[in-house]
Amino acid sequence: MRESQGYIQVIPANGKSVGSRVASVKAMRPLLFCLSGSSVQMMRARVYIDGFNFYYRRLQSSNTKWTNLKSLAELLLLDGDHIDKIRYFTADVSPRAGDLEAPIRQATYFRALKTIPELEIHKGSFLTKKIKRPLVEDPERYVLVRDTEEKGSDVNLASHLLMDAFCDTFDVALIFSQDTDLLEPLRMVSQELNKRIVMAWYADPQAGRRHREYATAIRHVSDAMLRKSQFPDPVIGQGGTKIYRPNSWSSGGD
Repeated sequence: MRESQGYIQVIPANGKSVGSRVASVKAMRPLLFCLSGSSVQMMRARVYIDGFNFYYRRLQSSNTKWTNLKSLAELLLLDGDHIDKIRYFTADVSPRAGDLEAPIRQATYFRALKTIPELEIHKGSFLTKKIKRPLVEDPERYVLVRDTEEKGSDVNLASHLLMDAFCDTFDVALIFSQDTDLLEPLRMVSQELNKRIVMAWYADPQAGRRHREYATAIRHVSDAMLRKSQFPDPVIGQGGTKIYRPNSWSSGGD
């Protein structure tokens, strides 16, 4: 554990999860504000979320997909951090074999997210191509399959993170992605532009060495945080419209 620029950085020992240590760490946080003379200045915070990275690494097998991302971000940041922008990077999914409801569930979640005034959705696209893959039971035989790959989220996230940092729109950035392709942008923002980086960590109990090097703090996204950050059901949208959580999400389904 170490203190860095007002944050307590928690790095798990021996590969153990830090989820159980978050509450005690919060109680020890020494700096909630940046003091300048006799005035008190709140830290400007922006949140950058790779939607598919977060979904497949943390949410897919859970029953906490109905997550209010602002509420979750507030649990991961300091009490004196003011969120003025949440950038959510994703792409429209297509109906999958055996799951024609996937686009409907996603669109429903987008409607709920749009009730968060600070949140902006940035969409990439899916690239569909045909490739040959070996059969599990007979590796010598290949079959032609249709493969889909999401394109744009990591590049878009890096671009907006760098632009926002260059334009000095934030003091601290909360990053929801463990994609190693983002390491160089994180290094630039942290070491060259002197911005604080908080990593929302969820895939493994131990953060990578370079993530620990560039981040001001590593915060583990615990099950308790996710449960506490759920939207109500229903969410009340524009004009009083009721937005209901997809039925399968209450049982941990996709």
